[in-house]
Amino acid sequence: MATRVAVIDRNICIEKRCGYACIKVCPPNRMGEECIVVEENGIYPVISEPLCIGCGLCVKKCPVQCISIVNLAGELENPVYQYGINTFRLYGLPLPEEGCVALVGKNGIGKTTAIRLLSRQINPNFAIFEKKLTEQEMLEKLPLETRRYFQSNSKIRISSKPQNIEKIRDAFDGTVRELFEKVGCNANFLAEKFEIRNILERRISQLSGGELQKVAVATAYMKDADVYYFDEATNYLDIEERLKVGVLLRELSEKKKVIMAEHDLTVLDYVSDYVYLFYGDENVYGVVSGLKNTRAGINEYIAGFLKEENVKFRNYEIIFTKHSEGTVKTPKLLAYGEMAKQFEGFAFTSSSGEIKKGEILGIVGKNALGKSLFVKMLAGVEDGGGKPSLRISYKPQYITAQDKTVGDYLSDCRGTLFENCKRKLNIGPLFDKSMMELSGGQLQRVELTKALCREAEIYLFDEPSAFLDIEQRFEFAALLRKAISESEKSAFVVDHDIVFIDAISNRLIVFDGESSVNGHASAPLDKKSGMNSFLKVAGITMRRDRDSARPRINKPGSQLDSEQRDSGNYYG
Repeated sequence: MATRVAVIDRNICIEKRCGYACIKVCPPNRMGEECIVVEENGIYPVISEPLCIGCGLCVKKCPVQCISIVNLAGELENPVYQYGINTFRLYGLPLPEEGCVALVGKNGIGKTTAIRLLSRQINPNFAIFEKKLTEQEMLEKLPLETRRYFQSNSKIRISSKPQNIEKIRDAFDGTVRELFEKVGCNANFLAEKFEIRNILERRISQLSGGELQKVAVATAYMKDADVYYFDEATNYLDIEERLKVGVLLRELSEKKKVIMAEHDLTVLDYVSDYVYLFYGDENVYGVVSGLKNTRAGINEYIAGFLKEENVKFRNYEIIFTKHSEGTVKTPKLLAYGEMAKQFEGFAFTSSSGEIKKGEILGIVGKNALGKSLFVKMLAGVEDGGGKPSLRISYKPQYITAQDKTVGDYLSDCRGTLFENCKRKLNIGPLFDKSMMELSGGQLQRVELTKALCREAEIYLFDEPSAFLDIEQRFEFAALLRKAISESEKSAFVVDHDIVFIDAISNRLIVFDGESSVNGHASAPLDKKSGMNSFLKVAGITMRRDRDSARPRINKPGSQLDSEQRDSGNYYG
């Protein structure tokens, strides 16, 4: 027997204005049953999951696509938590283990909900809304191992780094030093360990996203706890900073239990000992897999098939080629000259270069070296030379939501590429939402669609993977590669996800210098030379997984790490 899940997105439901089309077309309703009715407040429709026959007519007839009906396997009858009637629910829970456990899955699938449950910010409710369960009633409904964790929870000291770090700005208005001292941390020690000495006396409200992220991670890291939860600890950080945070979390996991939710495959692969895979339907339901070792678990996630559970949760496999994208043999599209820009306290220079038709140039380097400035100069947003006479489509690093619906914003987008973006990036359900209401990931997907579908010869993308989950990153990578390689267009892409950069770029522009002091952009380098140059500066070596071919970081001091360093081949 199947369990029916019915979810209504009340943020976009237009209530009475559609004449309750869902109620009118529902077959059980037409037979005299009350499968879809108006809730007691007289506004929103409510779907009875036991009476629903899964015909899908309400989904098809809904003018704003706010209804989802999903049939689940019979064994998924009791969610551990549900936010309300016809809302998202989570089946199963991960548990801390000795070492580091990573939660792997796309956005809107329950990873943050799981962390909130384990850290007791919310309690399991098993989709029971008519009363609040007592502690004993809750424990009796939990599986044995999970029950033991919750029983000992009052004795477990917990430290948690939230997903939304912007809340720190709202909660605290002092300096970084004052925040560290308020939570009982040694400010000077933390500043040294996380390399944030230069911002110690700066107010929280004045910090950049990357600086605030390091402060949030440092604060959670230094608390005296038994279990540490880190929800997306690498957003806003450059590749080198991500790896440094990864090393610190790895060290912490050797002494304490750590659970992290992360979308950067290289970081979670490097830090974690085990993984739980989350699958399901975005913003509808999520299911937690059994515990898996990291390498096998990530490869199962890439394949879209859970071997032990015998569950296929995706109808395609994320493909990594044995040899990444290489130099293309096509005519030159654009040649640009040397560029330079001087600010108070910062100097930028760039070597001259060229980009070929159908080519993508990846741009890598630490933060505050001028990568965004480089693409702004190409886009003409910043002066100083470099802007080509060709048509430009530019997606900036920081996005400002416009006061209009997604549908209105994308109204000038047409064609096959746009339809592919709508489907692959799941833009369709957002069309009737105001852009002001979108999450960071949703807004990013809308902007990527707008930029990619704009008529241009040169496309400039500044940090397109920010706020996207693992699957969305590779969906966009495939869309971009196809759009560029099948045309005579070209693209420059700045990003800090090294797996994403490996998947899309033909050649690399490598930035070096001293952050916030001076930065220099190299001429385009072939992929191997560029990666070797960058990874040597970052101090890491990488290899390809023997089964999936995905890039992986070598453990420092390992035999393979030493061999690659000695041979000068940092990018195996």
